[in-house]
Amino acid sequence: MPSPFPGMDPYLEQPGLWPDVHHELISVSREMLNQQLRPRYHVRVEERVYISDESDPGRSVIVPDLRIRGTERSDTPHSPHAAGDARVAIAEPVAVTTLIDDEIHEARLEVVDRSDRSVVAVIEFLSPTNKVPGSRGRASYQQKRQEVMRSPSHLVEIDLLRTGERIAAREALPQLDYLVHVSRTGERPRGLVWPILLPQRLPVIPIPLKPHDPDAPLDLQAVLNTAYDRAAYDLEIDYRRPPQPPLPPEYQGWANELQRSGREN
Repeated sequence: MPSPFPGMDPYLEQPGLWPDVHHELISVSREMLNQQLRPRYHVRVEERVYISDESDPGRSVIVPDLRIRGTERSDTPHSPHAAGDARVAIAEPVAVTTLIDDEIHEARLEVVDRSDRSVVAVIEFLSPTNKVPGSRGRASYQQKRQEVMRSPSHLVEIDLLRTGERIAAREALPQLDYLVHVSRTGERPRGLVWPILLPQRLPVIPIPLKPHDPDAPLDLQAVLNTAYDRAAYDLEIDYRRPPQPPLPPEYQGWANELQRSGREN
């Protein structure tokens, strides 16, 4: 069953589901691009790795909070005893999950020229950790972003998350829920941004290649629809509950009607 939403499905944004969604978007995009680009180019998956610890502000979207599970208590109330009483209870341990350093792996796509093995374009699907101010994930992402922006590689950023920090631009961006940014190596610091509203279909975006080669079109809506179907997200998502993060008031009636129509069909 397809998603009831015509564009991005806001239910896919919940942090617990997003790692799987991110994996599917990467996988489907790679397949669609390789079908177009071979044999001159091929698309590979690369990873950015960073360490998240307990002081990381992005920790809440990576691992659950510390949880303590108490031992089962008897229905009989306990009363304190004097130190000399042989019946004094002995302290019992409780099971806890401690927070330790985690090695976080975040995937991206690279378009590679087979003739000289050069990276022609880098394609990033942003994750929640990339958008949390002060987090390790955002610092790691920003560092890699600067490396690409100073290199001869094009950069394509696809942000399908409504919350968190957006890319910085000198110009004021129009109202948007999602965006795509394409930075061509020969036109920096100028770039193109696609501002996308939730009710809109996701666009077909250009993936720049080497000079004299035409851009490769990537239909983001087709990518999302294919990922949704392959992963059977209709069986995972409970559309009777509000999405996380929640929708703003102006979208709630529209979203409810879409979901109601989808259930009827």
